[in-house]
Amino acid sequence: MKLRINYLLPLLLATNPTWAAEADPPVSEEVTRLRAEVSQLRAEIQALRAQSRQPEPARVAADNAPPSKPRSTPRITPLPTTQLFTPLRADPKEPRFFVSALQVDSEPHGTTLGAVGFGEHFGIVRRETSNSAGWQLGIAGAVFAQFDLEAASSDLINADYVIGLPLTWRHGDWSGRLRLYHQSSHLGDEYLLSTQPQRVNLSFEAIEAIVAYDFGNLRLYGGGETLFDRDPADLGKHLLHAGLDWRGREVAFRLGDLGGARWVAGLDMKRWQQNDWASQISAKAGLEFAPHGATGRAGRNWNTMLEFYDGPSPYGQFYPLDVRYWGISLQLGL
Repeated sequence: MKLRINYLLPLLLATNPTWAAEADPPVSEEVTRLRAEVSQLRAEIQALRAQSRQPEPARVAADNAPPSKPRSTPRITPLPTTQLFTPLRADPKEPRFFVSALQVDSEPHGTTLGAVGFGEHFGIVRRETSNSAGWQLGIAGAVFAQFDLEAASSDLINADYVIGLPLTWRHGDWSGRLRLYHQSSHLGDEYLLSTQPQRVNLSFEAIEAIVAYDFGNLRLYGGGETLFDRDPADLGKHLLHAGLDWRGREVAFRLGDLGGARWVAGLDMKRWQQNDWASQISAKAGLEFAPHGATGRAGRNWNTMLEFYDGPSPYGQFYPLDVRYWGISLQLGL
C-alpha cells in the first residue's frame, strides 16, 4: 500500500497544482517531467476540441447544396397490361369493345341502329421511371359496324376497319398519343342490294397527335389529324380534335366482387375540313365498374353509358350526311 501511495502522489500533484501548492512538497525532477507531459496533453486536447468545432468545407458545401432529385432507374416492361394514355371516353372511333342500341335521325330517314365495336389497345413495350414518366409503343385495331335493326334481317349497313401504331407517353399529369393508322370502310351486302346507293371506296392513312392534362379527376385534351393517301383524292386533309373526360372521385356503390361503380362522363368534339369544319359532338355519361383499388389509368373495367351524337356522320362513306342519335351502350375496357 505504501508503495502505491508513493507512486500515485506525484501524479495527483502533477494534475492538481493547487494541491501541490498547499502541500508544498519538495519538487523532484520526476514531478517536473510529469507536469510538463500533462500540460502538453491538455494543450493537444484543447486543440482537438477547437478543430472539431470548426465545420469542414466539404460538409458545409454539402449542407448548403440544394437537395438532389432522387434517381429513377428506367425499366423496360414487355407487353404491359395498362396504358399510359387513357383512351378517349366519348370518341365514337376510339378502339374498344362495345355494343349500343341507338335511335337515329338522319338523311334520308331515321331508324334504329345496333352499333358494335371490336377493338383494343395492345401494349408491345414500355419504358418508364419510378416518377410516373415514360413512353409506350403499342398496336391498336378495331372494327366498327352498324346494323339496321328495323330491317327484316337486321342488315349490316357499314363496317369501318381501323389499324394503327400508337406511341404514347406520360410525365406526371401530362400525357399524349402519336398514332399512325389506316382506315377503310365497306358497305354491307344486304344494304347494297336493298338501297343500291352510290358506293364510295373510302380509304386513307392518318397521323394523329393528341396531348392531355389531368386536373385531378378531370382531363382536358386536344390535338388533330392529318390525312394522306386518300381515296377519294379530294377528301379533306385536316381534322381538329378536342374534348374532356371526367371520372368521379368517390365510389358511388359496390357490386361485390365486380368492384366499385363510379360516375363518369365525356365530351368529344371534332371539326373536319371535309365538312367545312362543322362540329361533330359526342357526349357520353354513365357508370364505370372497376376492380377494387383501380386507379383509372386504363385498367380493366366495364361501363354502362347513355350517349348522344350530333353532326356529320362518323360512319364510313356516310360522312357527308348529318346525323343525330341517342341511346345506351355497354363498353368493355380490357
